[in-house]
Amino acid sequence: MIVPFSKFQGNGNDFVIIDNRTSQIKPDSITIRRICDRHFGIGADGVILLQNFNGVDFEMLYYNSDGNIASMCGNGARCIAAFAKINGIVDDRMNFMAYDGEHEAKINKVIEKNKTYHVSVSMADVTEVEKNNNFYFLDTGSPHYVEFVDKVSEIDVVKEGRKTRNSYRFSPDGTNVNFVEVSDDRIFVRTYERGVEDETLSCGTGVTAAAISAFLKTGKKDFQIHTTGGEFRVDFINEKDAFNSVWLSGPAELVFQGEVEV
Repeated sequence: MIVPFSKFQGNGNDFVIIDNRTSQIKPDSITIRRICDRHFGIGADGVILLQNFNGVDFEMLYYNSDGNIASMCGNGARCIAAFAKINGIVDDRMNFMAYDGEHEAKINKVIEKNKTYHVSVSMADVTEVEKNNNFYFLDTGSPHYVEFVDKVSEIDVVKEGRKTRNSYRFSPDGTNVNFVEVSDDRIFVRTYERGVEDETLSCGTGVTAAAISAFLKTGKKDFQIHTTGGEFRVDFINEKDAFNSVWLSGPAELVFQGEVEV
């Protein structure tokens, strides 16, 4: 079956998005891996299907580039919100279902007409954070290990991230791994993503985990969040050890459109 797709990127985290409200598309892992292959396919960190779901505007079904259904993807959520707006499925505010439950999203402004939008998406509440001597571990819709380092640019993210991701401590499912450098009011985050099994240019649930961990470490909020792919903002309310009203904000860009066989 040949279907239309849109390629989006959110601060370098890129996705192939397909409107599947007819429920005709049921991709297998081989198809997902082929689409995501950067040499023989379209190339992406993941594939997202927009589907109907009772009680909300749509459902976001996300596959990692390894071909498997994945947990929540913050950048993917911002991109599918822009996709839904561009295609007239929603207006500027929407609610949708994802792997970890219901979310809200809002289009804050158009940065470049019909191509780039600034999007905010609500993230899952964080009710528990594991604090250790050298790392934090928390779930922001996906599990994240956060380690603070002095010079994040010098870290071998793939080597060190893969080691932690596959360690006995986080078996059998593994974890995403973030290395974070703090300087004054800014944090620089680099992420090894499970399912992609590589460093990505940014990770939405990862920078959310990093912002919360940085608050626990320093007592400061409102950090400027930098990744290799671009800048983010994370807002939240802290009540004792819980974090709610968590919002992730950043750009989502339509890169190109085409057709693909699924």
